[in-house]
Amino acid sequence: MVSDDMLSQDEIDALLRGSEEEVEDTINIEEYLSFMEQDALGEIGNISFGSSATALSTLLSQKVEITTPTVSVVQRERLAEAFPDPYVAVQVHYTEGFSGTNMLVIQQRDAAIIADLMLGGDGLNPRELIDDIQLSAVQEAMNQMMGSAATSMSTVFSKRVDISPPAINLLNVQEGEGTESIPEQDVLVKVSFSLKVGSLIDSSIMQLFPIDFARSLINELFNPEENEGSAPQAENTKKAEPVRETPPKMPEHHVEAVYQAEPLRQSSAPQAQPAPREGHQHLGSSFSQLEQPQVQPAVFSSFDTFQAQPAETKNLEMLLDIPLQVTVELGRTKRSVREILELSGGSIIELDKLAGEQVDILVNNRLIAKGEVVVIDENFGVRVSDIISQSDRIKKLR
Repeated sequence: MVSDDMLSQDEIDALLRGSEEEVEDTINIEEYLSFMEQDALGEIGNISFGSSATALSTLLSQKVEITTPTVSVVQRERLAEAFPDPYVAVQVHYTEGFSGTNMLVIQQRDAAIIADLMLGGDGLNPRELIDDIQLSAVQEAMNQMMGSAATSMSTVFSKRVDISPPAINLLNVQEGEGTESIPEQDVLVKVSFSLKVGSLIDSSIMQLFPIDFARSLINELFNPEENEGSAPQAENTKKAEPVRETPPKMPEHHVEAVYQAEPLRQSSAPQAQPAPREGHQHLGSSFSQLEQPQVQPAVFSSFDTFQAQPAETKNLEMLLDIPLQVTVELGRTKRSVREILELSGGSIIELDKLAGEQVDILVNNRLIAKGEVVVIDENFGVRVSDIISQSDRIKKLR
């Protein structure tokens, strides 16, 4: 008879069977990637997304942290367990440097906050449903991030790495939405990062790519084929160059004569010469008699007092015919993407200049003068009221 506090044998067997099934369902990542390979993938992702965080921070005007990479392996048939929530997926293809596909996955709520910040909002009340404009804003943010990551990979692998324009779509594995963009392989590598954007987002961002592409990255990092092929040839060239370019050695007594005669010719009073000693010590004593060179500060001509010589005047006249772009700037202002999209015929844009204030005159985008707007016949013109000196104008044109 079994008491209430004890389990029957059937219950114990059922629990054991359940534990065995859970063990069988768990994927052992070391069957696919060794610990060193996992560490290498994490380090590549850490370096790549370090620069991506800087790019995203500039776009959102928020502090962005992308840290703590975690590498795992996901079977395609179990993607629903790895991605249970609605996500936004951005897919890029490597067009140079590597051959493969990389997918960036973030939660839809995080994508909505990023889109709201990109469109001039504060990110506190993002839309629940992402529309096409928000997707475009997220696509641009992810494009900047992946571009920065590709640049960092170029540095890590010492070769040019380029990607295609990103393709973005909504991903809901539970309902089968957007799964056609996931790489067609049974085993995929997932690298998860901690994502923090100011006080608005404290979540994760994930990379998803095929196991074959992950192994190619590891192999390229540990065994760069190009460096191995070019190293012996470069080493042989380096050894051969000094032999060809070594000048013939001057006899020792000729060298002594040169360095002993020069001080005597420049000296106004005879000086006692130390007794020569054997070997290279005699040559060293002659070097000690050399006078120290005189060092004087360099003197440069001023543009204000510069008088050009006839030949220099001719060269200057050749430069006077070079065309320059002259621009008169009425004023400037800054607007968010949302405000630009809302512009229509009849919209008024307020500038940072007051009515009647002088306008800026720029030459090759450099400010050189200020003036007032006038009308000449049927055209606008500008009357110069304040201008910098000629020397300052030349400096502005550099």
